[in-house]
Amino acid sequence: WHDGRPVTVDDVIWTFRTLVEKGVPNYRFYYKNVTDARDMGDRVVRFDFDQAGNRELPHIMGQLTVLPRHWWEDGRDFEAGGLEPPLGSGPYRVGAFEVGRFVEYERVADHWAADLPVNRGQHNFDRLRYEIFLDASAQLDAFRAGLIDFREENSASNWAERYDFAAARDGRVQRREVALEGPKRVQYLAMNLRREKFRDIRTREALSLAFDFEWTNRTIYFEQYARPRSFFQGGGDLMPDAPPDAAELALLAPFRGSIPDAVFGPAYAPPVTDGLGRNRSGLRQARRLLEAAGWREGRGGLLEDAQGKPFEIEFLSAQDTQERVIGPYIANLATLGIRAAFRVVDAAQYVRRVSQDPDFDFDMIIWGLGNSESPGNEQREFWGSESAARMGSRNVGGVADPAVDALIEKIIFAEDRTALAAASRALDRVLTWSHYGIMQLYTPFERIAWWDMFGHPDPLPPRDVGFPQVWWRDADRAAALGPRG
Repeated sequence: WHDGRPVTVDDVIWTFRTLVEKGVPNYRFYYKNVTDARDMGDRVVRFDFDQAGNRELPHIMGQLTVLPRHWWEDGRDFEAGGLEPPLGSGPYRVGAFEVGRFVEYERVADHWAADLPVNRGQHNFDRLRYEIFLDASAQLDAFRAGLIDFREENSASNWAERYDFAAARDGRVQRREVALEGPKRVQYLAMNLRREKFRDIRTREALSLAFDFEWTNRTIYFEQYARPRSFFQGGGDLMPDAPPDAAELALLAPFRGSIPDAVFGPAYAPPVTDGLGRNRSGLRQARRLLEAAGWREGRGGLLEDAQGKPFEIEFLSAQDTQERVIGPYIANLATLGIRAAFRVVDAAQYVRRVSQDPDFDFDMIIWGLGNSESPGNEQREFWGSESAARMGSRNVGGVADPAVDALIEKIIFAEDRTALAAASRALDRVLTWSHYGIMQLYTPFERIAWWDMFGHPDPLPPRDVGFPQVWWRDADRAAALGPRG
């Protein structure tokens, strides 16, 4: 630890038990198959599991972030908030900070693991400072003015329109689009399936048909995004690319009749438009599906259910910048007779309504999901029925499907890579063809910009841009940079 005391077996056991007993509910759910932690002597911890075959669980326990028991039990309340920087054991410690403005991390000069081979070339900055902005536009302005050294840009319009300034033109600011290997983070529109209006698969498919990705990507995103066809996008053998093979069919067959018939056909592909903004074919198909689902045209041309309740959707967000994307979609929904609105709330209210309200007080939100190349226990948290009713889970849409639950268990208890990949493809087919979310986009590359004062590996790491971990300050470049702004 940074106070010089060793990390002990007791710290590991205390951390595990404290997180389960006092941590956020996700810990109890994630570690539910761990029945005990025991000190075996000679700095060895043993974790006992309630069932065999969960091959990922030992790895998960090896990733446990250990906390210092002696520090927390020195008059501190684990369940209370506060601004005292916690004691750690890593290469940096918290330095100066000001709530709502910035936080600094200072490199630990005598870090115990600095010379381990795995750390060579990493952690090269003496001080890291993160500035906090409540407004995304102001954040970019600060970078352009030279008040920020490095920036990852997540706005396609900013990247296309707001980097034409003097320092970018003369090379003092460097820009790069970095294509990374491996799974991509998938952004999708999550429907609150706990609400009756979203429970019919025909309604969900109709809502998907009304979203015109091609027009949105061309006119709003400057063609910088691609549309995912899988929740394991970029995952190689985890993604379906043909009809189910024999192994997948064996997993899916018991659920024939309770899952969409399309699951047993070609791999899912989202609807495609001509990109001209009319989407007539998609909207015609959507209208037919809505009629088949029982929606009827009522007063003022609005769709109504059998009880005469109009079809209304509120898109909830904590970012007003999302309105330019949702606005055209709302217009398409209006042509179908669906009254939709975009509502922006502050971050605290957004979190409360989405994840801390037992009624899950929202209709639709923009949500993101990142998978690894080795899916496992986290799928229960993403899609499992048990997580659907639990506040704070990542199953925000409330997917509660016996077929999904069974396929998740097949993933978790897969005996080899072949079985894992087959179960993942089967799960993905059920999720996508059930239209539990409207596939929106993923980023084929990372957009980064920096003032030209750094060195970095060339090529960059294949799966991460590596900043700040493996970058460093180049004294010659910094000196040649001159005044900024």
